[in-house]
Formats: sequence, structure tokens, C-alpha cells
Amino acid sequence: MAALHNRVSRKELKERILNDPTPRKTISFYCYFHIEAPNEFRDELYLKLKAFDVMGRIYLAHEGINAQISVPEIQLEAFRSYLYSIEPLNGLRLNVAVDDDGRSFYVLDIKVRNKIVADGISDPEFDMANRGKYVNAEEFNKLTADPDTLVIDMRNHYEFEVGHFENAVEIPSDTFREQLPMAVDMLGDQKERNVIMYCTGGIRCEKASAYMLHRGFKNVFHLEGGIINYTNQVKEKGLDNKFHGKNFVFDQRLGERITDEIISNCHQCGKPADTHVNCKNDACHLLFIQCDECREKMEQCCSQECLDFIHLPEEEQKQRRAGIDKGRNVFNKAKSRDIRK
Repeated sequence: MAALHNRVSRKELKERILNDPTPRKTISFYCYFHIEAPNEFRDELYLKLKAFDVMGRIYLAHEGINAQISVPEIQLEAFRSYLYSIEPLNGLRLNVAVDDDGRSFYVLDIKVRNKIVADGISDPEFDMANRGKYVNAEEFNKLTADPDTLVIDMRNHYEFEVGHFENAVEIPSDTFREQLPMAVDMLGDQKERNVIMYCTGGIRCEKASAYMLHRGFKNVFHLEGGIINYTNQVKEKGLDNKFHGKNFVFDQRLGERITDEIISNCHQCGKPADTHVNCKNDACHLLFIQCDECREKMEQCCSQECLDFIHLPEEEQKQRRAGIDKGRNVFNKAKSRDIRK
């Protein structure tokens, strides 16, 4: 059976969702459980979710499912009932977005991968069943009030830059697979201390907690549901909020406003700013932070070179883009001199 997929262009799908007034909820969830036949599960899931008009990005692997989606509010209960009809997912926590306009996704992509989180772990002795202890928002606040507790951010450097927890330790990297060995190296002489790991929705810090235990750390915790669930619990229970700034998310929004604080700076002029954009030049698409003034001046481009490029005739742009592999093109410290010229 051929893989089911969208046949309408992404540009048209994006225009549809932007012009559709249907109220939608952005939701994320994950679960580590064994999937015997991911490709078959993928096609079944695609048909079911398409019927509910679900949009989003879902990764499947033998180790489980990782999903970030948007669902029409009118279909939310039907979607939940279907999801919970899958035995390992029955009662699964669904993280509801904090700052949501319902336009987070415009297409449904379900992909089968080797792992739902690319971790670079090849050790056959590693076991996800031996993972750290969950902590909720209240427990997180109590544990992090202890100066002997290490708070470890298991997100990429550009996520940490715009928002993070008080006293959090950054593991500076572009990818999760780089972070795991870096975290062990950075904290290697502190294996007896309490270590609390967190990420956006919980999937990375849960795996990281298992890896740290595997590498000999004794007291490892991870924030249940990540920053998203923490923020919702803080609001519901009236707790002190220890997260500052913005929570980066991997959809059209590129961020959820958690507090009014702006703790980062425009990568072009240095003014306070925390809005991520992708360079408008289709041959670049660099992910970087840009203030409103620079966005207007530079027309959402990261450099004068890219600004000049987008004003070339379209046919010439296509010719110059041919064969370019942008890969993971994100701003980092090594690129800072170039972008601020």
C-alpha cells in the first residue's frame, strides 16, 4: 500500500488554514511504547486523523510516538476518544498550548523514523524503562529552591536564549544528540546531587533522565510535561512561576509568551527582542532573532546579501537556489559576526 500523503501544495494549504475561521487547539503529546509495525500504524493513524481535520507533525518509531498537532475544537473530544482507544495511549497527558492562535500547523505530516527523538545512543544496554522520577510544577519549585539542586535545560541553544528557568544550566548545542554526552561531561563530577532536567513538552528530558541514570547519576528527575505543562499548572494552581521569557516551539508560531520579560537581543542591532524568524531568502532560511525595526528595514532578511537576493527576478533566484542544501540553518555564536554586519 502506497504511503498516504497530502496532494495539495503546501502553499495552498497554508493559505487555507490562515483564512479558515474554525477555532483550533494546538496540542502536543508523546509516549514511549513499542510499535511493532510503524508503517502500518502510520497509515491507519493518517486516515483517522485526517477525518478529524487534524494538522501537524507526528513522528513514529518502534520506540513510540511524538506529536505536535492542531485540532478543530469541535473535533477535540472525538479525537481524544480515538487516541485513548489505543491501549498504550489511554489516559495519556495532552499538553495544550499556552499562547495559541490555532494556526500553528497547516498540513498533516506523519513520518516513520528510526527514533522519535534523534539521540545518537547506540549502547545496547541503554534502557528507557529506567528513567528519572517525574516532578510536577509544585515539586519542581520546591526542589529547585534547594541550592544543591542542578536544573538542566535539555533544549537547543536558540530555545534557551529566549526563555529558561531560574538558575538553569545551558548545555549549548544545536541538537539533542550533541547534548547528551555534553551534559555527562559537564556534570560528571556531580553524580550525587539532585539533577532536574526539563524541555519543551517532556519528551527530550525524559530520555535524557534515563541516559543520565545509565551513565551513573543517582538522583535524576524530569519535569512532567515540560515547560508547557508547568506553565498551565502554575496558572491553574496559582504557583510562583520560575520560568522567564518565551518558550520556543517548533511550529508556525515559533514561540509561546510565558512572561512579559524579554531576556534576549536582536541578532542584527542588539536591541531587546525575542521574536524568531526565518530569513525570507529561500536559499537561506536562517533561524534568528529580529526586532520589529530590523524586520522592516531588512524585509525579514538576515543580511544585505539575502536582502539583495530576494529582489532578483524570480527565475534567477530559482537558478541560484538549485542544489543548495540549507540543512539545519540556525543562528549561533559562530555566525554572530556575520549576521551583525
